[in-house]
Amino acid sequence: MIQLSALSKSFGDRVLLDNVTWQIDDRERVGLSGPNGAGKTTLLRMLAGLDEPDSGVVVKPTALTIGYLRQDGLTHSGRTLRQEAALAFRPLLEMRDEIAQLEDRLGHDEASQAEHEAMLTRYSELQEAFKRGEGYSIDLKVTQVLRGLGFSEADLDKPTETFSGGWQMRIALARLLLGRPGLLLLDEPTNHLDLDARNWLEEYLTAYPHAVILVSHDRFFLDAVVTRITEIGMRTLTDYVGNYSTYVRERDARMERLRQQKHEQDEELERMRAFINRFRYQATKAAQVQSRIKMLDKIVRIEVPPERKRVHFHFPQCQKSGRMVLELAHLRKAYGAQRVFNDVNLHIERGDRIALLGPNGAGKSTLMRMLTGVEAPDAGSRTEGHQVVMQYFAQDEASRLDPTLTVYQTLAGDSPIHMVPQIRTILGGFLFSGDDIEKPVRVLSGGERTRLAVARMLLRPANTLLLDEPTNHLDLDSKDVLLEALEDFGGTLIFVSHDRYFVDKLANKVIDIGGGGAIVYPGRYEEFLWSKKSRAELLRATGDAAVAASSPASPKSRGDQRTPPAAKPVAPPTGQGSAAKPQPVSYEEKKRSDAEQRRARRHAESRQRRIQDLETRIAEREQAIRDLESAMSAPGFYENHAEAKPVIDRHQSLMWEVGDLMHQWELLQSETEV
Repeated sequence: MIQLSALSKSFGDRVLLDNVTWQIDDRERVGLSGPNGAGKTTLLRMLAGLDEPDSGVVVKPTALTIGYLRQDGLTHSGRTLRQEAALAFRPLLEMRDEIAQLEDRLGHDEASQAEHEAMLTRYSELQEAFKRGEGYSIDLKVTQVLRGLGFSEADLDKPTETFSGGWQMRIALARLLLGRPGLLLLDEPTNHLDLDARNWLEEYLTAYPHAVILVSHDRFFLDAVVTRITEIGMRTLTDYVGNYSTYVRERDARMERLRQQKHEQDEELERMRAFINRFRYQATKAAQVQSRIKMLDKIVRIEVPPERKRVHFHFPQCQKSGRMVLELAHLRKAYGAQRVFNDVNLHIERGDRIALLGPNGAGKSTLMRMLTGVEAPDAGSRTEGHQVVMQYFAQDEASRLDPTLTVYQTLAGDSPIHMVPQIRTILGGFLFSGDDIEKPVRVLSGGERTRLAVARMLLRPANTLLLDEPTNHLDLDSKDVLLEALEDFGGTLIFVSHDRYFVDKLANKVIDIGGGGAIVYPGRYEEFLWSKKSRAELLRATGDAAVAASSPASPKSRGDQRTPPAAKPVAPPTGQGSAAKPQPVSYEEKKRSDAEQRRARRHAESRQRRIQDLETRIAEREQAIRDLESAMSAPGFYENHAEAKPVIDRHQSLMWEVGDLMHQWELLQSETEV
């Protein structure tokens, strides 16, 4: 579908790609991997036609459409959110405008008979093309994608210039996804997306009907989406079939083989050089010496990429806190008319590893600030436990760095004396090496400042860490350094992260934030998802008031700390959570299982009835459309504008209604197939 042929690209004396040939086919989903500066963004820009290679060509079909999402610098203004997203369907919108203009002109009798017939022919062609292009479901598609990316119903008619930078990126992503280009190029698409939006995007890209090439530092996202990893390094592209986890295993095995081959080649070369040096001046060995000299010249030296340094780090020692670390009682918080928290109660104990989850704007950062004491609640109390030494990493931590200090001075300034020897090691783990450590903070990029702020945090002793999105702008290697340090951390950890892999590895409790509440789910993230889904299905299937009464809204132990029924220690399905031996099924469990199966059958039967009802309604409306079109094609129909206008409006209304019904039918059919 698209191919690089003998392509080379360099910046100064740094060669990124040298005589590379590479290809991607339709429907492939490729993840680009490589260290910072290897050329991932440069490759995307060349594929998008924004940068030119030094030599070689990018071969692509003439009709191929390409959509490119860059990392930053995205701004939109002058339209509402709905209008901006709908521009992905610009040809259909122009067609719709022309249809409206023709309807208006046909309603008047100024045109000649020939012009009138030409307009009717054009009108019929446009109607058919508009219908074939699914123009009547534009609004539905726009709403579906925008909601999937986290926009609310109230956002749809807001001016785009009122959205912040992270939301501007989502607007650009929505337009790209709606446009469905033949090649989708995404540079860090998960930046600024919460977990729900990331999960939605995973599903969308997995079902995407064309080719996708993406760069991401989200390991779980790559595992879920890509079918091939292409590594950029050593001036070439190397393909690995499978997802990111498969790539890591195969890359490590390949590097081991390469190092072994390099070692064997070096030994063989050394033997040949020794032979040449030993017998260079002996006439009886002259032919053999010359033969080996020629062989040395012809041998292609095996290149091995420099081994990536693995930085293992442990937090400085700190005294233990008491068993109770933090407690919030009857906490309330509002900003003007917006109520963020209403009567929240939380009890946090030593050793808890809690992930705060919820959509953007739900109040995760607000709760973090109240837990640390940085921001006071409107009502309620905060109690801090005995000997709690707290460290808070805010979302804007990078902006708090002193711009006059160098990278090294930033870490050395408030580091314990015994940690000073480790400063260079820590900086290396976060991609600061050589002269980089002498750079002043003011010249660092946003991503570099974030990495420096995380590195500084690792040098401070604490027994309670509160981290608000510490993984933003970190590459995979830097995330691994932070993750391993936090896994070994022996204190209490409360964190916000939109990185699913990070949450999976660290959390032993989840607090679900939204709707003015903070609901505690014991267990790991996978168990949280299963518990939440099970409870939602139970409520949807039964509609039982008793289930609602036992929901997290009812008070539990320790004041009002709440655990939903489905989040109680119930064994998750096979393959989720930790492995356990099969246990005998009790009568109550059997009874509950039978009831769930009956509910599932009733739900399936109900869905089938709805599908049949939709099919009947679609057929009725399509027949009505055909009847109207027959009337509209009759001679003289448009001569009386007053009588023609209601028929035209009814025809348009029915077309939109059929589009809506078809969308509902497709959703139900997809549920049935699942």
